[in-house]
Amino acid sequence: MDRKDNQSPQGETARILVEFLEVAITSIVFLKGIYPPGAFERRKYMNLVVHSARHPELRDYIHSAVSGLHPFIQKGLVERVAVIFFNSDSIPVERFMFKLTVNQSYGSRVEEADLEFSLRSFFIKLPFSESLTRVLPQDCRWEITAYFRSLPQASTSKEAELWIPTDTQQWQQPPLITPIKSMSSEPLSVQLYLEHPGLSEPKA
Repeated sequence: MDRKDNQSPQGETARILVEFLEVAITSIVFLKGIYPPGAFERRKYMNLVVHSARHPELRDYIHSAVSGLHPFIQKGLVERVAVIFFNSDSIPVERFMFKLTVNQSYGSRVEEADLEFSLRSFFIKLPFSESLTRVLPQDCRWEITAYFRSLPQASTSKEAELWIPTDTQQWQQPPLITPIKSMSSEPLSVQLYLEHPGLSEPKA
């Protein structure tokens, strides 16, 4: 997405955040090792070496899913974005959760360098979180899911038509939460944490 000088602070923040989420989600998928290393390539982002998807379908899925959230992030409608890994019975076994807040009353100029400096710390922290994660079962799958504070109206937004209600199975008990990283730099705050099934969760 190209920067526009006349963008609102929320629009500029959403642009930076969407770019960050695309790289961060790709990094998580690489970290979990569900695709061979050859499906990714190394590149520079925020002066750090990160992994991007080489396979067109993988790259397009992540890009289109995250880019489709841009107008809703800008309006403060998106509360969380999750990368969910499922077992062969389509039951979630692990969720990487990004909790997002874009200050809708912020009216000053967005300092892109400050935001990027805060966000780049997630890429430094993420590789060290591997020990906190679970080993994925065979034949697992994954998806990107967005949780909205309020649902956009499909009749008034073409982008809203791209998002459909999920039939993903939910855990019956509160999950175990492990914080990974958080940041707050006006007008944006982001928290990244892991969710796993609670100890009393019924086994599949």
